[in-house]
Amino acid sequence: MRILVTLGGTSEKIDDVRSITNHATGTLGTLIASAFEQSGATVDVIASVSAIKPNESSKLHVTTIHDTYELSQALERCMKEHVYDAVIHSMAVSDFTTETVYSEEQFLTQMNQWHLAHPNQPLDKESLATFLANKPEVNETKLSSNTNHLVLFLQKTPKVIQMIKSLQPKTCLVGFKLLVDVSKDDLFAVAEASRKKSQADFVLANDLTSIAGNDHIGYLLNEHGIVAQAETKPAIAQMLVDQLKHIN
Repeated sequence: MRILVTLGGTSEKIDDVRSITNHATGTLGTLIASAFEQSGATVDVIASVSAIKPNESSKLHVTTIHDTYELSQALERCMKEHVYDAVIHSMAVSDFTTETVYSEEQFLTQMNQWHLAHPNQPLDKESLATFLANKPEVNETKLSSNTNHLVLFLQKTPKVIQMIKSLQPKTCLVGFKLLVDVSKDDLFAVAEASRKKSQADFVLANDLTSIAGNDHIGYLLNEHGIVAQAETKPAIAQMLVDQLKHIN
């Protein structure tokens, strides 16, 4: 059995020393990868640079990435080189990446130039697209802190999980859905919608309010509903090994 596990959280660059990221540590993904290795599987891991990672061995290889683009490239490369029995996509992927960044002064200058060039046109949703499409290049390796405000324009990132079934339709795909302080009904409904949209075979539904240290309540859903649940990170890892060992 060969398994691909993604873990950690992507980091989207603002400049060469700053980035936008999330709080994912890679702890659960590392436990999952290690549990599959111990079960006898060959495991490929794609991990964010800052994440906790499993130790490499003859049966476990780690590739590191920074941002969503690098993740998509690594996924495509791995899935062209190997056929996977399952892909466990536990990485927290950024929904947005930096499109452009202005200091307060740069932004006000651009706004003034826009209004001079378009005196009768408000900067609404449609004209904002034109404004951004014609923005000047702002290439600074480190943005100066000598400004009261930074103006960031973020753009939506592609849903990387939706690449997986297009690359390998027969692989067993496990997605993850994390919400915060919602009812179980809402959690399961959102998780099922996510599963369908990504064509995943399973989705691990969890709520941030039920995660503390090693405690981690997770519900594994497939098209028929809840098939298993666990209450700690190691138990979730073992639950996935137990559920996927029969997929062949």
